[in-house]
Amino acid sequence: MPDLIPAPRQPRAPVRGGGDFPVRRIYCVGRNFADHAREMGVLAPASKADRGQPVFFLKPADAIVTGGADVPYPPGTQDLHHEVELVVAIGLDAPAEELTREQAEALVFAYGVGLDLTRRDLQAAAKAKGLPWDTGKGFDHSAPLSELVPATQVGGLEHRTLTLQVNGEQRQHGTLADLIWDVPDILHELSKLFALKAGDLVFMGTPAGVGPLVAGDGFVATLDGVAELRGRIVAR
Repeated sequence: MPDLIPAPRQPRAPVRGGGDFPVRRIYCVGRNFADHAREMGVLAPASKADRGQPVFFLKPADAIVTGGADVPYPPGTQDLHHEVELVVAIGLDAPAEELTREQAEALVFAYGVGLDLTRRDLQAAAKAKGLPWDTGKGFDHSAPLSELVPATQVGGLEHRTLTLQVNGEQRQHGTLADLIWDVPDILHELSKLFALKAGDLVFMGTPAGVGPLVAGDGFVATLDGVAELRGRIVAR
């Protein structure tokens, strides 16, 4: 039968070298850097043996903003925050069982850098009442994203760093060696809860230094030597 309403266009992210990556889902990891956990008032694990379980949440696929497009300041908040993150793009469907580290690594198609934009006041209010974070995290235009760079062009991540500058001032900087759960760890943990598919993105968590953005702010996020994201917050 024909569609009764026009089918929405599938969100797509550009890939270095040509072509697009059709986005199916966006998974996000909370508190994946110890320094960020501490700045959010959460006790960080003393070692990987004490890390417990990762915190996951989702954003809608159409929350991505690509091509350096302007990002409108969202409604319903007076406290929009930036969180710079490594982004992992999955290029294969996962097998129907918990992933091993080797299987997890084989799923990775590309890497990029993105911002997990957060309505911090709404998130804080939800946390205080023991409610879900959805309104604080999963809103329109909340996932600005660089072009994706094929994993074959990137190599190892351990010594790569994430940096965010706002209006020319460095706000965040961290090394991926400090991730509490690395990429294979996170894909393994996600595979216990979801059927990972080609087209999924994973925002891997942010280092310390999160802070406010206002209309007029320009930002530059980098995954050093790999990808760069430039954009601007504009009034609605």
